[in-house]
Amino acid sequence: MAKRNKHKKSTTDIQNDDPETLSPAQRYQAFQEVRRKRSSAAAKFADLMPFELDQFQQDANEALEEGSNVLVAAPTGAGKTVVADFAIYLAQQRNVKAFYTTPIKALSNQKYHDLVETYGADKVGLLTGDTSINSEADIVVMTTEVLRNMLYEHSTTLSALRYVVLDEVHYLADRFRGPVWEEVIIHLPSSVRIVGLSATVSNVEDFADWIASVRGETKLIVSEHRPVPLDQYVLVQKDPRTEPELFDLYRRNDMGEQTTKTNLRLVNRLEELDRMELKRAKKDSRFNDDRHRHGRGGRPQRVRKVDRYQPRRWAVVDELNFLKMLPAIYFVFSRNGCDEAVEQCLNAGLRLTTDDEAKRIRMIVDEMIEGQLTREDLRTLHFSQFRYALEEGFAAHHAGMIALFKQIVERLFEEGLIKVVFATETLALGINMPARSVVVEKLEKYNGTGIVPLTPGEYTQLTGRAGRRGIDTIGNAIVVDHRGFKPETAVALSSKRVYPLHSSFQATFNMAVNLLNSSDYETARDTLDHSFAQWEANESAWQIEANIDTLRKALRGYEDAMRMDEGDMTDLLRIRMKLSDLQKNERRRLKHEVFASNADRSRAFRRLDAQIAALKEQEANHPCKKSPDFNHMMKWGHRWMRESRELERLEHRYESRTGSVARQFDRICDILAMLGYLDRTDSDGHRDYQLTEHGQLLRRLYNERDLVLAQAITHGVFDDLDAPQFAAIISSLLYEPRRGEGGEPRRYPGGPQGAVIQAANELRDMDEQVLTLCEANGLENYLQPLDFGIVDLIYDWAYGDSLSQVLSNSEMTGGDFVRTTKRIADVLQQIAVAEPYLGENGEQLADVAREAYERVNRGIVAYSGVD
Repeated sequence: MAKRNKHKKSTTDIQNDDPETLSPAQRYQAFQEVRRKRSSAAAKFADLMPFELDQFQQDANEALEEGSNVLVAAPTGAGKTVVADFAIYLAQQRNVKAFYTTPIKALSNQKYHDLVETYGADKVGLLTGDTSINSEADIVVMTTEVLRNMLYEHSTTLSALRYVVLDEVHYLADRFRGPVWEEVIIHLPSSVRIVGLSATVSNVEDFADWIASVRGETKLIVSEHRPVPLDQYVLVQKDPRTEPELFDLYRRNDMGEQTTKTNLRLVNRLEELDRMELKRAKKDSRFNDDRHRHGRGGRPQRVRKVDRYQPRRWAVVDELNFLKMLPAIYFVFSRNGCDEAVEQCLNAGLRLTTDDEAKRIRMIVDEMIEGQLTREDLRTLHFSQFRYALEEGFAAHHAGMIALFKQIVERLFEEGLIKVVFATETLALGINMPARSVVVEKLEKYNGTGIVPLTPGEYTQLTGRAGRRGIDTIGNAIVVDHRGFKPETAVALSSKRVYPLHSSFQATFNMAVNLLNSSDYETARDTLDHSFAQWEANESAWQIEANIDTLRKALRGYEDAMRMDEGDMTDLLRIRMKLSDLQKNERRRLKHEVFASNADRSRAFRRLDAQIAALKEQEANHPCKKSPDFNHMMKWGHRWMRESRELERLEHRYESRTGSVARQFDRICDILAMLGYLDRTDSDGHRDYQLTEHGQLLRRLYNERDLVLAQAITHGVFDDLDAPQFAAIISSLLYEPRRGEGGEPRRYPGGPQGAVIQAANELRDMDEQVLTLCEANGLENYLQPLDFGIVDLIYDWAYGDSLSQVLSNSEMTGGDFVRTTKRIADVLQQIAVAEPYLGENGEQLADVAREAYERVNRGIVAYSGVD
């Protein structure tokens, strides 16, 4: 089991600074220490800053300069990126390379522009899935997946690398993309120091312990101080005819500061509004009809529940404008809701900008749009309405928008020109868009399967945007009253130390072949044992291990108490336990098992009956039953059997947790060997594998359905497709439909007998075979079925149709189309690059993939946002 490796945590040492009490040697040592600090890179960097660094920033910078890895956990807006900027500065001072990784392209683009402004375009590079600029620069900004791929490919770019910044490192909890962060932390060369920037998660000490166990000395720097204090409010409204009312969530003290006690005025007002609404509802004749109407059997029907009036979005904005609490980010957990909110504000006649601001907005928007989109595309994307809303001071920001429109919103908001952005929670991730206020419409959201409450971590992430450092003295977090709202819910969300960080790491087919390409089987297993997932499993296994030890001691005590001359009492008890298991569990299992014939079923039950009869005979004739103390011994025996079953259960749990990640890797290797991606090459009793040509292909395919794609290629599923058809079919591996969308396309290009539908059917079969194989080998599947819902759209786009033609009569947004098509282009590029491993028709398939890439990666899809 892994041992705990302690990290170093930032502390402030209490020292006696009185020179009179120091010896001459101590005074000289203190002088030397001051001189060393003043001449350090950290001190020189601090002198360059336009503001004085906070203590946590100084501590982190000094630790990094002294050679430690650093994990910084602090609230949004606290200034964590100062530590990242120092890592870049330190790399420049020492003439080594530094990488800055982010979870999303928008963050990468933003950081690239910031660093170019500081160090110049010749010193800074950018690598994302669709953009490559100055990739051999000393400073390279990239998405985390790009760095992972470089590590597996043993890129020569890594040779001079010494510092890696992992921005938003808590993203490793993400189920689909989180494992990439762990892969990077594990595989980076030992000479590299990492700087992890994290939200304030509750188990950050465990996370730092794990990093230290993998990478050596790691200093944990935790700051829970917000540079701009946050006040929490709740906005309520009696009815549409009255003004909204803003209440403190917490009671204020004599100094006017919010305390930790719930504001009773808010509680009383909500109760009063509930009473008023109930009274109003009782006067409603329909309410009275409902109340007194009787159902079957004469029983009164249930009275419908009344709800308080929910403030309208435009009314909330109008009130915040009146209270001088703008600019604000207004979180609405729905794309349609964001778009509707902008329209509602405009329809209500609200305007938040001056004439000069509106002119400035139009100038910036037209400048950013020029040359990027055709007039037809602009019409399709409703550009005129978008720009008009911006000029009035409003914008939406969500994943359904194209990147260019989102960048326009971000720039205008940063410059203080637009006053309210209605956004989904994706805006809370890293993008530098601080506001005076943050409005949260509801304390619940749809998570893809149902409505779930916000977690403390999510609430903290959202409200962390409130309060602009150097501009605002106070930030404002405002929860809008809504159905089911209770003040205690908001109090619980805002008062907790957010949420624990849990690993989502699990081995994948691509990961397995990449590990085995550069190391032997045992080394690969050992690598996986170093994952945070296994660390967490080992931590939780300690308590189980302690319970196992306690049970074993108890069983030994029972065995001592049951000793007799006639025989071994535990032997008899095991016979009884086996007999009980066969009579109950095994018979039940056989009843539900599917047999090839009735004869097979009869034989299985006869074998079971024979086993039961034999055990009954052994039990009846056991020598222990002849002991005069047998009945007394059975009192201990019953306890022994109960505790033995509990021990068996705990041992199974312990076994399933320790080495669980490596066992999953074993199952993956078995499947890959079965399908011909690995050749088993054991020697001297040690298990090992060699990658086949198919394995080399799989190693280059980075996709959630990596094995399905590799199987389709090796079985010739795509061999008869032209470029537009190929791009269309690849979409099924990547498309993630929203609620109510997806399934089947409006048409399959080529008709019901065409090459596209034939390839689709073969791909479905391939996906089903892989799924069945995974389930048979105990691998969990969390992927949705293949979805061919946009096959026709991608085909038309690859065939040369315009954006307006492609999206006409489709529910798909421009942003979703562009994002999905970029992912398709990325996979097509992977296939083209893997040409040497594509098999007999490899050259032809690679040519088709290259052509398909060129056809889809055009116009708005090719736009990168980096100029």
